[in-house]
Amino acid sequence: MKRIFDIGLAVCALLILGAPMLIVALAVKLTSRGQVLYWSDRVGLDNALFKMPKFRTMRTDTPAVATHLLADPDSFITPVGRFLRKSSLDELPQLFSILKGDMSFVGPRPALFNQEDLIRMRTLKGVQRITPGLTGWAQVNGRDELPIPVKVDFDEYYLKKRSIGLDLKILFITAFQALAGKGVKH
Repeated sequence: MKRIFDIGLAVCALLILGAPMLIVALAVKLTSRGQVLYWSDRVGLDNALFKMPKFRTMRTDTPAVATHLLADPDSFITPVGRFLRKSSLDELPQLFSILKGDMSFVGPRPALFNQEDLIRMRTLKGVQRITPGLTGWAQVNGRDELPIPVKVDFDEYYLKKRSIGLDLKILFITAFQALAGKGVKH
């Protein structure tokens, strides 16, 4: 049921957001050097690696680490990158990952391949058994502001309580927070 919901919603979203995605792609291309999309190595279902697309918001010479690990993350952000991150528009290409089945609309956010502490903690709690999401319970409860152990606790809560009702609640909260630009540090 969840997979059918994901496919249906992703197709609808792409039909509605296709033109805005083209505008974002053009803005990225015209304001910075490099590819429009950034393909990030992420940890998916059962800790398998997959390539996750995002509109590129950082310079091409940015180290491949979580943003909070950079000494001065703001110095790497492109001219339109801050707006794309604050509005979460950089996440829109992940609709294709949802169609492919690498991601779901709701689940724990996929860890970077080198976030060993997060991967280890999630694995100890069994969180790797669910498909990662575009948004999740940890996202709507603090996003970038959460310490990793707290994030994992929220992920475990979702693992134990997941349902269509909880997914819809998370999606509505996410939409509200994205419109408000809430929870994004960099």
